[in-house]
Amino acid sequence: MSDADRLIALLEGKLRPLETALAESWWETSTRASPEAVARRERIELERRELLGDPDAFGAIEAARRRGDRFEPLVTRQLDVLHDAFLPHQVDADLRRRIVELEVDVETTFNTFRGEIDGQRVDDNAIADILRTGDDAPRRRDAWEASKQVGAEVADRVRALARLRNEAARRLGYRDHFALALATGELDGQRLFATLDEVDRATAAPFDEWKARLDADLAGRFGCDPGDLRPWHLDDPFFQDPPVRGAVDLDRFFEHADVEALTVRSYDGLGLDTRPVLARSDLYAREGKSQHAFCIHVDREGDVRVLCNVQPNERWTETMLHEFGHAVYDRELDSSLPWLLREPAHALTTEGVAMLFGRLARDSRWLTTVAGVDAADVGAITDRLSAARRAALLVFARWVLVMTNFERGLYADPDADHDTRWWDLVEQYQRVRRPDDRKAPDWAAKIHLTVAPVYYQNYLYGELFASQLQATLDAKTGGLVDEPEAGRTLVDEVFRPGGSLRWDRLVERATGEPLTAAHLARQLAA
Repeated sequence: MSDADRLIALLEGKLRPLETALAESWWETSTRASPEAVARRERIELERRELLGDPDAFGAIEAARRRGDRFEPLVTRQLDVLHDAFLPHQVDADLRRRIVELEVDVETTFNTFRGEIDGQRVDDNAIADILRTGDDAPRRRDAWEASKQVGAEVADRVRALARLRNEAARRLGYRDHFALALATGELDGQRLFATLDEVDRATAAPFDEWKARLDADLAGRFGCDPGDLRPWHLDDPFFQDPPVRGAVDLDRFFEHADVEALTVRSYDGLGLDTRPVLARSDLYAREGKSQHAFCIHVDREGDVRVLCNVQPNERWTETMLHEFGHAVYDRELDSSLPWLLREPAHALTTEGVAMLFGRLARDSRWLTTVAGVDAADVGAITDRLSAARRAALLVFARWVLVMTNFERGLYADPDADHDTRWWDLVEQYQRVRRPDDRKAPDWAAKIHLTVAPVYYQNYLYGELFASQLQATLDAKTGGLVDEPEAGRTLVDEVFRPGGSLRWDRLVERATGEPLTAAHLARQLAA
């Protein structure tokens, strides 16, 4: 055994139990928040970051990497992973502690906060129902404003977090936390913003054309001029998804559906078993629980869980398909890989897989074959389904442009007028007019700024990867629905390699070409 092997074994032995305990405590605070659970999570997170902040261990990792040409590829790869994990924490213990305490505090607020309408507490599902179905504009505005109330509650702490994260990054020689996060996430900032510009150019004209039609339709629905439309006239509080009026209403196909059974059936058709994950998951809304959705691999040994807040509608069907895309990726990682590499190649690759599966909810073949919708009903909306898929890609791409550019500015200057900046970006990219005389931290209502900072670019790259994977599977296996060969291809080419390959090498190996926007652009042009 080489010195590098011994170093890796030593650090894995310390890191592994902490990562597992942290995942367990994160699950606990997300599903049943309590002061005791929060304190436990904070303590474990501090222990983990103390280990990652060990300067002697980091020095040994750097020394071993300088001798990397002597090692087997898996050893070199593990050293790279350790380097990127340890580097951001090479700051003093007091700064690490302040960051952890504030992160846990803000996330706990998100998990337990509920907005109010007319003095009544409402959850996100209730707000979504009003925005999706209500025709009373004042009531819609109340619901939209309720979705933003958490922003005012946490905004000062989110700014403080950005300042602390920047302080840590600058001590390490980086411009700010945004730059540090990209560097230790194997992403190039120059390439990222070139890609953002490419996506902006590819989507601007078709989005404007689609948005003009949507605005005309919404104006007719609400009896106003298009120029009087405001964000509460849309179905989603952040306009991440197209409104039904700008896409197609599929809720009638799901109102009596067993969303869990549809999820199992979808993956069964690919030879992928989701039942062990379902057995460990927490899928329905209640007080004291996170209102969002995520998948977590607790121990990298197969304990995979999903949190959702399911209702029988299209939105939650798509979300379940998405989250269980993460889950099958984690479940099918090669168990013989070293523990440090027993995770997806990158956030963008697991997001791409999840997005690929989430798109099935608007796929005509899936609707008839899996969801059991009458073929005549699906045939009657085939053209609208195609338009809906295109609209979803356009809307989400424009939303990612808002988030990524906003977050870059947040870390460039945490004390800037972000309340105004937010709406400047929303108007620029999403073509949504800000509320008159609005002065509020609406940006801070987005939980990702706290719990997943500098993450949104992974969704953009994930969309590109999903489109590229779809093209590969269409050519190789005839598609994704009920195609076991597609399941085997994903397992062999994407899932099993785990973190043994850098994301760019994995994408090229799995699809035959580097990551490109060409396939997404082709879908938008269809």
